[in-house]
Amino acid sequence: MSARLRRRPLEARWCLVANRRVAGGRLQTLFAAVSRLGDGPVWVALGLVIAVMDAPRGIAVAAHIGIAALVGGALYRWIKTRTLRPRPYVRYRRIHALVPPLDEFSFPSGHTLHAVSITTIVLQHYPLLGWLLVPFTVLVAISRVALGLHYPSDVLAAVGIGLVLGFAPVARLVVG
Repeated sequence: MSARLRRRPLEARWCLVANRRVAGGRLQTLFAAVSRLGDGPVWVALGLVIAVMDAPRGIAVAAHIGIAALVGGALYRWIKTRTLRPRPYVRYRRIHALVPPLDEFSFPSGHTLHAVSITTIVLQHYPLLGWLLVPFTVLVAISRVALGLHYPSDVLAAVGIGLVLGFAPVARLVVG
């Protein structure tokens, strides 16, 4: 490891190592696809399928997903505008954005926040979907660091916020 790399904070080193291992290979393609799906299409489709396949309970679960997505979106945007943390690829020239970012700042990861909150909500009602949703959510979280868009602490903070939203009492109010 070069002396310049050792002087960087540990998080930056993790970002650089992950970014380099992924760049230009099949993992970049996989993580770019997972990240793109994590933009929202998977979560919208999941909510619609649940609403249609398990009405009326599924409609209530889909409503909870929608509420969590709206609150989570507002919350992570508010936090980003307060912390103004530059993304790793902006701060460190050796880290490259392997996909275009959706916004300017890094902290917290909105993709991870939504993946965790929605997965948490769904698994409370449909635990058998865990075999599909948990690996996808983990891949979303890893992809954000490997693609050069987030630090590990951005992702960990988003996991915490997502869990709070996923277990929020609104579940009892909406689903009953």
